[in-house]
Amino acid sequence: MENGGRMEAGSSSVSSLDDQKEGEESIITQKKREKVSDEILEDEDDDEDDGVVVGFVPGPLVPLKEQLDKDMDDESLRRWKEKLLGCVEGDLNGQMEPEVKFHSIGIISQECEEINTSLPINANQSGGVLFSLKEGSKYRLKLTFTVQHNIVSGLIYSNIVWKGSLQVDQSNGMLGTYAPQQEPYTHILDEETTPSGKLARGIYSAKLKFEDDDKKCHFDLNYTFEIKKRSS
Repeated sequence: MENGGRMEAGSSSVSSLDDQKEGEESIITQKKREKVSDEILEDEDDDEDDGVVVGFVPGPLVPLKEQLDKDMDDESLRRWKEKLLGCVEGDLNGQMEPEVKFHSIGIISQECEEINTSLPINANQSGGVLFSLKEGSKYRLKLTFTVQHNIVSGLIYSNIVWKGSLQVDQSNGMLGTYAPQQEPYTHILDEETTPSGKLARGIYSAKLKFEDDDKKCHFDLNYTFEIKKRSS
């Protein structure tokens, strides 16, 4: 009986340990579930903080003058906004659409001194040729422009080149987003290389076009340039 009693007591102890172990595992499992749930909620909060909202539609374009007038009682904040935007109240006429004005186009190359031409180009200027370069020359186009009335977003350019009726090159790139200001911006386009060889020499025609992210064309320029033989 003693042996039997001991066996029963041992069985009871083993059962208690099993129950305790199951209870601990249940608590651990529950804590893991709670942790995963908290992590999911945190991820959702992070998504909201990042501004990623399904179906979000941006609000209407607001004139800068209206945005500045919201802070008329806070002179320091108003001046900070004017400094940030690079404009003053006299420049703001309530127009909502940004206006980009291009003032000059230049050519930068080691082959020659920098040449800048005022825009718009006179059709009879320099015989219609904007610049001349030798074959195999590296060059960049330089632009100066101002932005008025509102912020222009995602300004891009495209440049298409023809020789005769045959399109021989096309390039495009991003200028960026610009706030209105009185002083002109300067932007230098990506480096290009003129082609080489006898067939590459001659007169080329090109079209340079500028659009914002609303596909509004702010300026397009038709121009010609010449590629000359490189002296041996």
